[in-house]
Amino acid sequence: MSSSEYIPDDSRAKRNVMVLVAAQAFLGAQMPMIFTIGGLAGQSLAPNVCFATLPISLIVLGSMLSATPVSAIMQKYGRRAGFFLGALGGTLGGLVGAIGLYYASFPLFLLGSFFTGLYMSAHGFYRFAAADTASDAYRPKAISYVMAGGLLSALIGPQVVKVTADAMVVPFMGTYFAVIAVNVVGALLFFLLDIPKPPVPAQDAPRGRSRAELLKTPRIAVAVICAMVSYALMNLVMTSTPLAVVGCGFDKGNAADVVSLHVLAMYIPSFFTGHLIARFGVEKIVAAGLVILAGAGAVALQGVQLENFFIALVLLGVGWNFGFIGATTMLAGAHEPHERGRMQGLNDLIVFGGVTVASFASGGLMNCSGGDAQTGWTAVNLAMAPFLVLAGGALIWMVLRPREQVAQ
Repeated sequence: MSSSEYIPDDSRAKRNVMVLVAAQAFLGAQMPMIFTIGGLAGQSLAPNVCFATLPISLIVLGSMLSATPVSAIMQKYGRRAGFFLGALGGTLGGLVGAIGLYYASFPLFLLGSFFTGLYMSAHGFYRFAAADTASDAYRPKAISYVMAGGLLSALIGPQVVKVTADAMVVPFMGTYFAVIAVNVVGALLFFLLDIPKPPVPAQDAPRGRSRAELLKTPRIAVAVICAMVSYALMNLVMTSTPLAVVGCGFDKGNAADVVSLHVLAMYIPSFFTGHLIARFGVEKIVAAGLVILAGAGAVALQGVQLENFFIALVLLGVGWNFGFIGATTMLAGAHEPHERGRMQGLNDLIVFGGVTVASFASGGLMNCSGGDAQTGWTAVNLAMAPFLVLAGGALIWMVLRPREQVAQ
């Protein structure tokens, strides 16, 4: 492959965006499916309710540990190879999870969740793949459109849960069989991708900055922090939501509806987030995302009526969208093509490291920080505050620095 294949080609980029949107919609449906039932299934299998959200935590841990090797595989063999590997992980996760449910084995169920993390890691690179062949002008729109594919996943996933959760004698087992089918069929989409494999670097080719040097670049550091905080806080609250909804007297259908609306709110803004970034600048959109995330916590703390859950989770989704897409766009323009594999893998390692911590904390805060579901829900939402201060402070620090120092 010659380096000329990295010349931006928006016609090629638009074709790839269509494939990635379809993958986001269909393959991505397994994520709201699993996040809706993971905590509830874990609660039925775990020896202690404090470990109810451990299955979701294992998904995120698997994603974190997979990020660097998956990125390295994509850098060496191309995006398609990495995405096929992710679909394989999703298939294994669904199969082992179903076996764990059949035998009522919590350790087996956790192992299945860990395999699902491999899919989640590969899924996270859809947004970067959208930018590979795009021009600077089209890049934020390409990323935004691919994220918008999650709109259909938000519609498909929770509805599949409603149909499959109690379809078999063993609760939730039908949902995990549906996950297997989603991965096997959805993987076929990747044959349509047209993203060139990275060229083999010549001996005298630039090696790029080390990981430490990349993280010392202010723009990169702030992008990683804001992406991590946006994703971690969204995961912290969303993981606990089904437990909180059911614990406060509502049923599993209500929990699925709340999660469904939340995922819609995560992806509907993607139709215009890229345009907003192009018009107002990425820093302002990231800042707006952090403010909206704070608003989600404030609404959740006002009460545990069903409308509070709906409004808080809608705000949580919109805040995540602005914060995460904005941070992704900021990062995509802050490193060179030959640094792509190193930087993107490092970014997702850090981001999902933060998400893993949030996911582990979610179950403990929800089930073990008080005597009832309302107290636990309050603890979950109060935990957002210090991290929003961290991300907001980092963003302000970057904006106030001289422009030439920000890029170096």
